[in-house]
Amino acid sequence: MYDVIVVGGGHAGCEAAHASAVLGKKTLLITADIKNIADMPCNPSIGGTAKGIVVREIDALGGLMGKIADRSHFQIKMLNSKKGPAVRSLRAQADKLLYPKIMLETLQKTPNLEIQEAMVEDIIIKNKQITGVILENNEKIFTKILILTTGTYLKAQILVGNKKTPSGPHGQKESKHLSNNLKKLGFDIQRLKTGTPPRINKNSVNLQDLEEELGDEMYYTFSFDNPPFYNLQDQEKCYLVYTNEQTHQIIKDNLDKSSMYGGYVEGIGPRYCPSIEDKIVRFSDKSRHQLFLEPETKENDEWYLQGFSTSMPHDIQEKMVHSLKGFENAIITKYAYAIEYDAINPLQMKLSLESKIIENLFTAGQINGTSGYEEAAAQGLIAGINACLKLDKKEPLVLKRNEAYIGVLIDDLVTKGTKEPYRLLTSRAEYRLLLRHDNADLRLRKYGYQIGLIPKDKYEALKLKENQINTLINILSTTYIKLTEKTKNIFKDNNFEVPTSSISLANLLKRPEIQIEFLSHFIDLNYSFDVLEQVQIHIKYQGYINKALKEVEKLLKLEKKKIPEDINYNTVLNLASEAKQKLNQIRPTTIAQASRISGVNPSDIAVLSVYLKKEYGLNE
Repeated sequence: MYDVIVVGGGHAGCEAAHASAVLGKKTLLITADIKNIADMPCNPSIGGTAKGIVVREIDALGGLMGKIADRSHFQIKMLNSKKGPAVRSLRAQADKLLYPKIMLETLQKTPNLEIQEAMVEDIIIKNKQITGVILENNEKIFTKILILTTGTYLKAQILVGNKKTPSGPHGQKESKHLSNNLKKLGFDIQRLKTGTPPRINKNSVNLQDLEEELGDEMYYTFSFDNPPFYNLQDQEKCYLVYTNEQTHQIIKDNLDKSSMYGGYVEGIGPRYCPSIEDKIVRFSDKSRHQLFLEPETKENDEWYLQGFSTSMPHDIQEKMVHSLKGFENAIITKYAYAIEYDAINPLQMKLSLESKIIENLFTAGQINGTSGYEEAAAQGLIAGINACLKLDKKEPLVLKRNEAYIGVLIDDLVTKGTKEPYRLLTSRAEYRLLLRHDNADLRLRKYGYQIGLIPKDKYEALKLKENQINTLINILSTTYIKLTEKTKNIFKDNNFEVPTSSISLANLLKRPEIQIEFLSHFIDLNYSFDVLEQVQIHIKYQGYINKALKEVEKLLKLEKKKIPEDINYNTVLNLASEAKQKLNQIRPTTIAQASRISGVNPSDIAVLSVYLKKEYGLNE
């Protein structure tokens, strides 16, 4: 008997199993092939817009992804570095062979964790509660809690042109029966689609025709605990290339041969990561689309053509690739394909990621309708944490929308649902100025420490950092510049406008052209880069931050208004029919969550609030 069984060894499964084992639970990770632990069937990049912030949040809570990425990437950069801090995030090109290798070694060294190669095809329940799993060979393994992280393997089919082949990514074995068995238990199963572009032999491309994309000339890490493991000068180059009119014409002439436009696709694909043929159709006014040629590993010359995902037949793919400038003689080492798979409707999950249908059954990753390694890893970590908290009879960890992108992700899934592979974007977060790359540890490390995934010394280091930030803010707010000739000359030498009167360093820093390093002319700034960065952002954006915090206060008032589990929405007079249907389906836990449900209008929330006050004595 295990405390926790995790099914699936992708990014969600790795985080779930590691968290469970570190928290002292006897854990079994079941995966079809141990060689595919933390596999990267699509682009081996970690991070990106919003996603890079999620990786920092995973690290702040005690997860693995950031630490493994830091040890395995060969290029890293800060996206949107010239824009405001709310939209900055890291993106690294990881080595697709090294990342899984380090992850597997980490899991194998983790106490309380066993790994078994097998295919789970059914679950065992008793009184609507999980008791175990049934393997493909009919072997039964018993557990107290089950976490399903099955990725894109449920009834998976590879699509190329008019051909459908039952298969997981890379020709791996698919799960044939598990989704059907989940459906029999009452789960709403939906069909989704994603895809991957062709891989190209680097040596067959004329790289001189392409634009170089270099890593940043500044050291970065995803993890708050890691030093950089790389040299700035040793980063690999990536390249920028564009489609052209010839490319577009080839695609238009052969649309009927595409799996998608030929009518062979059942599943719904990702809106924010479409195939190249979908881009050509949807954005017909554009004369070109941006692509990136990126290395997958240092071990070979197979490169990834980002942005060129397609399900065209192989002969059409050859023509499409050869139409690109510099790719006239390119050799395709792996052809692109689309993949369809089953997923559950995430509206059937709680905010803890536990199923509403079967007790002690948790789900995480693409089975919940998401796309992306980062979204999967975040869910896996939360599912692993909450599985342990449930075993310990403690309240689950539910991150609010103002606390983390992870909170936005899970709340969106279980409150709004998704009909297509869900991808995190900065625009999905109402409080993105509060949910920055730079402050993930300040927001979340306390939770990781309280749960037991962050050791005491790391938490003490965080407290020291917080004290230094507060101390420096106080110094800058109470220290004033005296307008001596020496002071005036400092401003003039740096081509800055000389103040007309004595001014605090904090108010001086609010000037757009002034950076915190300039203040070293007036006081000692013997602080770490992280502390200086936090202080600068806090002072420069203080007005905007305070405005966001006031909005958060309103949200938290609604979050405190709990909705009783036994409420019967059908008895609430004057509640719209659609609102009754949605509220009965989703069963929100708070008025705040209810207000975010599509189809539940402000008037319905007002009616519901009055009803709760009258029937349950719950005040406004």
